[in-house]
Amino acid sequence: MTNTTDTALRSLLSDVLSLAPARAAALTADSGLFGALPELDSMAVAGLLTEIEDRFDIVIDDDEVDGDMLGTYGDLLSYITRKLGQA
Repeated sequence: MTNTTDTALRSLLSDVLSLAPARAAALTADSGLFGALPELDSMAVAGLLTEIEDRFDIVIDDDEVDGDMLGTYGDLLSYITRKLGQA
């Protein structure tokens, strides 16, 4: 199931941030997100979080949103996996 989550997250990032699919596919667990991807600025965070909630059918509480959650691709994938009860 995690592989499905990984694929869905890459697709979501491609859609929301207008990343080329090849660029989204090239993200590794250590790839930086917030502060590293110019497309993911403070204005894009709200849209990204809303889309994550919609596509993964989870609720992201305000106190869960921090630099750790959006630090790297691996951090975000781990967060979503935990919320889905897959970890």
